[in-house]
Amino acid sequence: MSISAPAIFARRYRAFLFDMDGTLLNSIAAAERVWSIWAARHGLDVAAFLATIHGARAIDTITRQALPGVDPEVEAQWITEAEIKDVEGVVAIPGAVEFLKGLPGDQWALVTSAPRELALRRLLAAGISPPSVLVTAEDVAVGKPDPACYVLGAQRLGVPVQDCLVFEDATVGIRAGEAAGADVVVVTSTHLKPMHTSHLSIDGYGQLQVRRDDGGLLSISNRVG
Repeated sequence: MSISAPAIFARRYRAFLFDMDGTLLNSIAAAERVWSIWAARHGLDVAAFLATIHGARAIDTITRQALPGVDPEVEAQWITEAEIKDVEGVVAIPGAVEFLKGLPGDQWALVTSAPRELALRRLLAAGISPPSVLVTAEDVAVGKPDPACYVLGAQRLGVPVQDCLVFEDATVGIRAGEAAGADVVVVTSTHLKPMHTSHLSIDGYGQLQVRRDDGGLLSISNRVG
């Protein structure tokens, strides 16, 4: 599904669904430090491999490598434990903290490929208060780009996913939002290369303002001034 920026600004939404890494916070340096160690240990081309890790669950990333004698569950647990220990440099995306403070707590959810413990650790490091609804790696059998995570996030908020606006940064997450039938905003602050997308793109949340109408529906618009 694709919708133009003017159309997104004209729509009203029941809830917002946010990816975490690259969308609400920047954890690239920490994640790549841990994954570089893992990749080198398994004889992978580190630079090429790092380009594949973003937005997906660790277990899915490891499984895709089809390494002989490697147990993806065991290795994913090692990754998680290492990432929990290393949150140096994890910071909020510009404007994210204030933007989230403007949202009613029961109208947004976090939908991340990270395990719950790691998600909470990174949110704390970035100064972001966790929402009441979190969908994490443990909650779905199949990770992004499968839409199950976003469908579940909407269900836990008690709204149809088609009435939600998804905020994403990675291709697999964008595909998951599209497959769920939601509108998508692409956050580009951590992108090193331009992403060609028909979705509304923002490089931070400072350019957006959110409103809640008398019926409780949310909308976004460009901030003026």
